[in-house]
Amino acid sequence: MKYITFLVLILFTNIYLYSENFLVDSKLSALSGTVKDKQTKETLIGASIFLEGTKIGARTNTVGYYTFPKIEPGEYKIRVTFLGYEPYFETIILKPGTSIRKDFELKPSTILKDEIVVDAEREDEKRQITISKVNVPVETIKNIRVGGESDLFRTLQFLPGVLTSSQISSGLFIRGGSPDQNLVLLDGATVYNPTHLFGFISTFNSDAIKNVDLFKGGYPSEYGNRLSAVLNITQKEGNRDRIKGLASIGVISSKIGLEGPTPWEGGSWFISGRRTYFDLVKKLLTEDPTQPIPDFGFYDINAKLVQDVTINDKISFSGFLSNDNLDISNLGLTLNLNIGNKLISGRWTHIFNENLFSTLVASYSEYYNNFKGDQSGYEFLINNTISDLTLKGDFEWFDSDLFTFKSGFEVSKFEFKYLQNFTGNTDSTQQGSRGGSTNLRVDDIQSSLYTQFKYSINELFSIQVGLRLYYWQLSKLTNIDPRISFNYRLTDKSVIKASAGLFHQNLRLATQPNFSFFDTWLPTDSTVPASRSIHYILSLETELTKGHDLNFDIYYKSFSNVSELNTNALEGGKVRDVFYIGNAYAWGGEIFVQKKYGRLNGWVGYALGFIRAKFDSINRGEEFRPKYDRTHDFKAVINYELNENWDIGATFYFQTGQSYTGVTSRGQVYLPGQIYGRAKVVPSQRFGLRLPPSHQLNLTGSYKFKIWGLDSKMIIDIYNVYNRRDILVRFYNTRDDEAFIEDVKLIPILPSISLEVKF
Repeated sequence: MKYITFLVLILFTNIYLYSENFLVDSKLSALSGTVKDKQTKETLIGASIFLEGTKIGARTNTVGYYTFPKIEPGEYKIRVTFLGYEPYFETIILKPGTSIRKDFELKPSTILKDEIVVDAEREDEKRQITISKVNVPVETIKNIRVGGESDLFRTLQFLPGVLTSSQISSGLFIRGGSPDQNLVLLDGATVYNPTHLFGFISTFNSDAIKNVDLFKGGYPSEYGNRLSAVLNITQKEGNRDRIKGLASIGVISSKIGLEGPTPWEGGSWFISGRRTYFDLVKKLLTEDPTQPIPDFGFYDINAKLVQDVTINDKISFSGFLSNDNLDISNLGLTLNLNIGNKLISGRWTHIFNENLFSTLVASYSEYYNNFKGDQSGYEFLINNTISDLTLKGDFEWFDSDLFTFKSGFEVSKFEFKYLQNFTGNTDSTQQGSRGGSTNLRVDDIQSSLYTQFKYSINELFSIQVGLRLYYWQLSKLTNIDPRISFNYRLTDKSVIKASAGLFHQNLRLATQPNFSFFDTWLPTDSTVPASRSIHYILSLETELTKGHDLNFDIYYKSFSNVSELNTNALEGGKVRDVFYIGNAYAWGGEIFVQKKYGRLNGWVGYALGFIRAKFDSINRGEEFRPKYDRTHDFKAVINYELNENWDIGATFYFQTGQSYTGVTSRGQVYLPGQIYGRAKVVPSQRFGLRLPPSHQLNLTGSYKFKIWGLDSKMIIDIYNVYNRRDILVRFYNTRDDEAFIEDVKLIPILPSISLEVKF
């Protein structure tokens, strides 16, 4: 820890000294600034800035900032474009030895025009080589609905290579990795359980989202402590010009959002809330006392405050709160389940000069899961919490189109709490693990440093090398993750990328694959090594025709020291007592064709994937495929603008059926003195059989109109159009003399309607 702290001090001392002594080359010029929405004054992420007649371009980063650190002096015609906005043109004169700050504002377009060319991805290569990265348009997220509710995770599930355990689960299994192996960031802070309705939808209100980036593998060194993927979400900043609002009423929930300027110039705020109302509707229903209806409700709140302190300094504060509550009371049995997230973060971004940009983030994130019951006076409870206090900082140095450098640090203090009481009296919880009661608290500190540079050898070939160093205090483990990427441009519209990297993870999640009722995060201790994965990826990215992008990826991932919950464990004080530890590997290929703009837009994707795992204590030590392995995965998302008022959309998927475990025989188990025994089945190979293929069609239509002069939208969506009910669980019923197979099926056709009003 002291070693990493010393390195951080040296790092930022050198940054300060460099920034103080930096001068623009007397023979060259520099240009930098921001790109904003002309109406709301909110910065735009990923906008493209080009100097026409040259091959020089730039792209705005996560705070809307762009830079050309070294340009030949002269007169240039600048073109600024962003998806969904009118292109902007301006002529500018750059003189030798001068640095110009130029901010641009773009006007939103009423239609995503075909002539708007989106070249941001190509310009992003000049800053950082990214592979297997998907930027999901927020408008597409809003068009994919279930029960009238747009949902980020439901949208991501329609990407090839992104799987779920069932239709009612929003947990993401990405290229062989489990949901706990995905790093989910909201404005730079980690979210540990991003689901509502026990996994049916995500906790992220789509109206509060500004930008979404998904790294399906091979992600850069700035991200760490996860084995599989990274989901980076940025919240809206709010309207800097005037107060606006949006209200929505749907089948599952209703929501409202407000935004506006701060009292100080150069600032804005945004707040939104969403709540289901089944618990309110229940009060109007007549209940059968013998079959009471459970109370269920969830809510989430998003908030953000942004303020420009100076032209080079910007601060922001983000907050997120979510909660799910389930109450069941039935003939002497009372159950209460309470799950939620609390998050708050602060960010300071500073521009030292045209070359140097820094970010400092402090955050607190907490996930809690409380389960309490009372059966005829016998009380029991399970409470567990993970809290994460993190400070991280990084800086980017843009020397030129040839060389960029990025580095930073991260320090996190974790607190894990687990309380279990099966004594019959929840007021009698004692320290230790006696009499059916357990009260544990574990603290850990994780420190990490990363560094990364990207160098263009020539106009066609570039290389990126990164390194991340970890130290975990509890286990006293030190790990180093080297990562490397290559970029070779075949033509102006085609590029080949390759990546290899090592990834470590210290946290483990004890969970059931279909539900998130009792998700429990635990740190790696001295009884097991940290989990590890290695990624190998080869990618071809090209433009088939104007506006139609094609990505083709092949990958191989190996996993070491990964976890599988030991459901037979009765008690344990070490990580090895709670989990089985084993290895796995995954490989496959993906084809992804996307059209981001125009009246007709969307994507089509296909993935061929294989996953295999091996644990000494599972399946007699033989290799098996996990439940979520699906060999074939076809996805399609289509949106079409009929006219100024009507939009229609459709989503479809076809997947190989999930694996399940069959049985070989049945027997009777007798206890001493029993006349009638209990039927017991003998399982076959673990997940050796498959359910029928899974497929589904969903339709959405929206109509824009005005209510009392306010812009409004009516959305009609039909979930599971042809009423094909997938199988959640297949089990063997042994109540009768002859065992038979029964299936628990999922949701049938579900039409819904919702209304949105802007004010």
